[in-house]
Amino acid sequence: MPCNDLDASEAFYNRLGFTRGDGAVYAEYRILSDGKGAHLHLNPAVEGWVRPEENPFGIYLYSEEVDALAASFVGEILGSTGGPEDKTWGMYEFALSDPDGVLVRIGWPTHLRKAPAADRQSTTR
Repeated sequence: MPCNDLDASEAFYNRLGFTRGDGAVYAEYRILSDGKGAHLHLNPAVEGWVRPEENPFGIYLYSEEVDALAASFVGEILGSTGGPEDKTWGMYEFALSDPDGVLVRIGWPTHLRKAPAADRQSTTR
């Protein structure tokens, strides 16, 4: 993904659980991993090509940890609720904007979410 500032982008995605797995430092390229099979490649954008206020790109990250990740972005979550919510298309998700204006959605299928302990009732008596 092209970035205007590799350090700022890496720091943002670190907050979403992506790190440089091998610890290698490449001046012009970053390979980040979430340790669960997802990889994100960051590289410098061509000068003037990526304008945050007009960036049309987006990515979707699937994670069971939607609430925990949202807690790391209080005040930065896009939308009127300011937090994750169940969408009509069957996802529990929230959205952010990365340092370059990329729309980043983080979610998990609503039907796969574990019910909160208070909502679970034993069927055995």
